[in-house]
Amino acid sequence: MCFTGVEPVSKGFIDNGLIHLLNKSETCSLAAQIGSINNAVGQYKICVQTGENMKTVILALMVLVVLSQESQFPYEDVLNSLNLTENKETLVRPANDYRKPTWVFVQMSILAILDVREIDQTFISFVWIYMKWEDPHIHWKPGNFSELHKMTVPADLLWKPDLMIEEMIEKDKDIPTPFITIHSNGFVEHVRDLMVVGSCRMEVYKFPFDTQICNLTLKSIIYPEEELRFQVYKNSSLLTEWTRQMMRNESEWLFVNMTVRDQSVPRFHQNQSVVIYTITMKRRSLLYIVNFLVPVLLLFGLDLASFVISHSGGEKLSFEVTLLLAVTVMQLILNDILPCSSDRIPLIVVYCIGIFCLMMVSLFETILVMYLIEKDSASKERTADKNCSLSEDCGDEQGNYDGGVNNFLSDVKKWTHCACVCNVSDEPPSEPLSVAKEDKRSHLMEEFNSLEKPPDELSEAVKGLALLLSGKEERRPDYWTRIAKKLDIIFFFVYVTVSALFLVVLFSEWTNAEDE
Repeated sequence: MCFTGVEPVSKGFIDNGLIHLLNKSETCSLAAQIGSINNAVGQYKICVQTGENMKTVILALMVLVVLSQESQFPYEDVLNSLNLTENKETLVRPANDYRKPTWVFVQMSILAILDVREIDQTFISFVWIYMKWEDPHIHWKPGNFSELHKMTVPADLLWKPDLMIEEMIEKDKDIPTPFITIHSNGFVEHVRDLMVVGSCRMEVYKFPFDTQICNLTLKSIIYPEEELRFQVYKNSSLLTEWTRQMMRNESEWLFVNMTVRDQSVPRFHQNQSVVIYTITMKRRSLLYIVNFLVPVLLLFGLDLASFVISHSGGEKLSFEVTLLLAVTVMQLILNDILPCSSDRIPLIVVYCIGIFCLMMVSLFETILVMYLIEKDSASKERTADKNCSLSEDCGDEQGNYDGGVNNFLSDVKKWTHCACVCNVSDEPPSEPLSVAKEDKRSHLMEEFNSLEKPPDELSEAVKGLALLLSGKEERRPDYWTRIAKKLDIIFFFVYVTVSALFLVVLFSEWTNAEDE
């Protein structure tokens, strides 16, 4: 009877840790059966009282067990239960089966685009990298540790993936994150903030209207893909939107989008799992337009305006030389910006060289026009000198001629006087003789008058002889000046037409060309 009374109590309240209490109750029930019938009633009462006492003891023990599970220091208890203080898990990759790889979920975001150096072909950015993987040695029941589901521990206590960025060319200068987060289900989270100075091949064909594409490749340093594999979130649209929200600084660059892909690549006779992030960014070109393109175009406009400057005096020539020097200075500034390793000549270089060549041709035209005008002026001076010398020679000849004429006239007067003396007689002259004398006198007067005209004819003859001796034909005055003016007008229209075609074609290519 005592056995049947005690058994349901012990089965209802005793757990596996209290089996020894059942043994005591069975001993008590056997003693009651062996006793005499006379003492059966008394023994039964004693057993019932003992069972009630045992029930109380069992309840008290269960309360103590529950209370013992409520720890005052759950973090230390977790570390002790996981044996993390011994630093054993930092040496090797955590895995129950080392033939299976450890999967690491990776997520990267661009926090800032600090600089893009075209001359060095480098891309400087500040990135945020999130990693999550499963460590089979990190497990605990949150109910045993005050419902503690996750905790933050020093990063040196656990193994971490040896993640690196392949394009990085300088050592990271930031302080690494000193903590790591562990979860009760065995997952580990680690976050890193890096300032990345990475190499990036620049395409500056459309500078300053270019779009650059740079890659950041995440990979392990030593682990092959048989031991470590990366997993990424591949929704590019959400990734781009998330990056734009987290972007703090873009400098002169405008973030366009970011794509991601994972693949396996050969590295030193083994394959490695890599994650490639492709960042697309567009240059803010307004500053370059205002500080470079417009000034060069204004210098070219001044060169066009120089066609209204007079060619006399040399002011136009010096002005155009000054413009050429200014364009040369702009080319030197451009040389300090663009890299020398570009596959194609950038359009902005074609723009500067084209403007420079057009201005150089304009300078040559100015030199030619000034030469023709100077040639005409020199011809006028030579003609004036010849006329002056010829007039002096004619004056000398005319003087000699006048002296001869005067001598001739004096001789004529003497001859007529002698004739008159010889013909004097007492008889009056006959009429035919007087008529003959009058005819001779009129003939002599006509010859005398004709002798006064030869100096003009002689001067013309001397001029013709001089032209024949020089072997040159006489040209109209200002002949080369008129040729120079016509050449200048024709060149101006050709210059404007060629310049307009050059600028239209160049800016059309600048707008429609695609980056390689």
